Amino acid sequence: MNKKIVIIAPHADDETLGCGGTILKQIANGDKVYWILVTSGKDKVIFINADIEHYNNNIDKVALAYGFTRTIKLNLPVVRLDTIPEYTIYDRLADTLKDIEPEIVYIPYINDVHADHQIISRVMISCTKNFRFPFIDKVYMYETASETDFTPAIQSLAFVPNRFVDITDYMDDKLEIMRIYSTELMPDPLPRSFHAIKGLAAVRGSRIGVKYAEAFVSLFEKA
Repeated sequence: MNKKIVIIAPHADDETLGCGGTILKQIANGDKVYWILVTSGKDKVIFINADIEHYNNNIDKVALAYGFTRTIKLNLPVVRLDTIPEYTIYDRLADTLKDIEPEIVYIPYINDVHADHQIISRVMISCTKNFRFPFIDKVYMYETASETDFTPAIQSLAFVPNRFVDITDYMDDKLEIMRIYSTELMPDPLPRSFHAIKGLAAVRGSRIGVKYAEAFVSLFEKA
């Protein structure tokens, strides 16, 4: 039976870095995948010299490349989510989830160094309480290059994956989609370089005996 799946991305490119191969695999399996982009576009207050039109065009290209069932842009201010009451963010996300009624939700890792990621992860954990959102069966946290890997080296904060998805057949397509985010890519060997993205996928793949994989922390899975 086909599933409805929601990908929560604080920023455009988080979805591709964290679970791009998994998204492609789910869509190939016939699942309906919805992309909720929390902060759409670059904010001129912060990114004074940003080409906002180019940035938004890239978001449209990425949505088309994946073939999302629907893209939802919440248009909240990038790198300034901490200026908004969390209950306001909760209301926006909760209303969207109730409209879609997904069975599976992917969210950023709660201890990522970026404050936007931490806020969205906290809010989404509240948005997955089973007595309010009984349609959700599974919630997974993904890792984001240059955010999850820079979490302080404290045991209680560490990303310890317990779910792995074979993306070997989708690795090349994931990289091609990442290429659309040309301004977000980094030169080798930095965290958002092709070298590092493939390297991480290879390490994760080695855990389950495949060439490339993506790793997640499972918050809960209904039997």
